[in-house]
Amino acid sequence: MNSLRIFLLFALFSISLSHEPFNSHLLPRPLILEYPQESSEEIQLECTSWRFGVEANNLGPWKTIPVACAEYVKDYMTGRAYEIDLERVANEAAIYARTVELSADGNDVWVFDVDETLLSNLPYYAEHGYGLEVFDEMEFAKWVEKATAPAIGSSLKLYEVVQSLGFKTFLLTGRSENQRSVTVENLINAGFQNWDKLILRGSNDHGKQATVYKSEKRSEMVKEGYRIVGNSGDQWSDLLGSEMSLRSFKLPNPMYYIP
Repeated sequence: MNSLRIFLLFALFSISLSHEPFNSHLLPRPLILEYPQESSEEIQLECTSWRFGVEANNLGPWKTIPVACAEYVKDYMTGRAYEIDLERVANEAAIYARTVELSADGNDVWVFDVDETLLSNLPYYAEHGYGLEVFDEMEFAKWVEKATAPAIGSSLKLYEVVQSLGFKTFLLTGRSENQRSVTVENLINAGFQNWDKLILRGSNDHGKQATVYKSEKRSEMVKEGYRIVGNSGDQWSDLLGSEMSLRSFKLPNPMYYIP
């Protein structure tokens, strides 16, 4: 950069001393930097790295997926890769569940989150950019009221395995208490039966971060004499905090982040 400046000054100085009329064409052509656009392969790598950061809980709070990764997230969520990842988590959880020696008192519990853990909201997010739009609570509530979210197949299988082994099944969701009836309807229609507890946010829970709210509810379970042996959720806030389970299983979800 310094040498370029010296060259320009020298050129101007030489012209000013000459008797020739000023001619701008004698000056060096403007320096135009053209940055090559990222290739589709590079974007794929960047977005894969971003998704890894999401699943490993290495990224700070975020509100939407990166714009450049919109197509990548859509392809992942609607393709075989998402299904394979879900199946792997469910299979590993089932393997673990079968190794647990349950107590005779019947107080061993497996906790399940609901949205993106038991029920899939992909039909909703297909209309909202697979996480490209900022979350709209009112719009999502309208979707919940339809009670049409399909089951995540691999989670339904795990749910049935856990129940057949003798675990109590507690469903702990961030949905509001006033959504209980439609949530029950949706769960039953999707194939989920005979849970022991369905815990939703009461009036005193609104405004609490999910990690705080779910930690409090797990603490209540423990105070009641239950042992939390397994926990399945798509958000780290489903799994972290106080009274964590002996084993936790994180389902993939690069569409949204709940602290």
